[in-house]
Amino acid sequence: MKVSVCGRGGSGKSTLVSLLARSAKLKGLRVLVVDSDESNSGLFRMLGFDRPPVPLMELVGGKKEVQVKLKEALSSDESESGMTILLQDTLTMDDIPTEHISGKDALRLVCIGKIHQSLEGCACPMGVLSREFLKKLILKEEEIAIVDLEAGVEHFGRGVETSIDRVLVVVEPSFESLELAKRVKDLAGGIKKNLWAVLNKIDSEPLASRLESELKKREIEVVGTIPYDSSIFEDCLEGRAIKPDKATHAAGKILDFLLLKH
Repeated sequence: MKVSVCGRGGSGKSTLVSLLARSAKLKGLRVLVVDSDESNSGLFRMLGFDRPPVPLMELVGGKKEVQVKLKEALSSDESESGMTILLQDTLTMDDIPTEHISGKDALRLVCIGKIHQSLEGCACPMGVLSREFLKKLILKEEEIAIVDLEAGVEHFGRGVETSIDRVLVVVEPSFESLELAKRVKDLAGGIKKNLWAVLNKIDSEPLASRLESELKKREIEVVGTIPYDSSIFEDCLEGRAIKPDKATHAAGKILDFLLLKH
């Protein structure tokens, strides 16, 4: 199963990805976390790795090479969705070269690519590579891929979710987060993908009820709630792996729901 996690910047996407990955590992699944957020550089630390893997963008010649292929495709009237970057027809977790994957056995991480300097250009090549990698990724029954997407909704425009089985949107206590969730729902519906909301940074039952009510008005079902936990904030501030706590238990319930729906 392939699960994507999206939401507004700062909503806690990477935190939820880390919690879901930990929960899936505890359930005996082989987990592949796909870092598809070109701006957030700390996911590997949240997962407990010392260093990030070499981005998959380097496997295909780098961002400039992909930009050239994009221009060639457009100039020849080839659709962006039809172009091919990866040489392989299919990929499994074990096919990924060792330098491009961190971890082993039950928990692994791959990174699509990052923005490293000013005037580097748009993130279009990352979106194209994310879409193709997820499309060609073949998972076994006991494996799960959890994808940390860039903030906002541009990934829908690039078709990254076309090969995703389940879409989660993280909603924090803000009007902007609620409105983004509605946009995500509409875009997910356009490609016939099921979507659920996960409430994050919740410090009281009344707050959770109010957010759930607002999402119900927008026809979005809430699948789980991650409580506010100062230890998670401290771990993120210090760049440490997120420790097991009640938030991990909450993420486990969310994962159980997704697995039952699969």
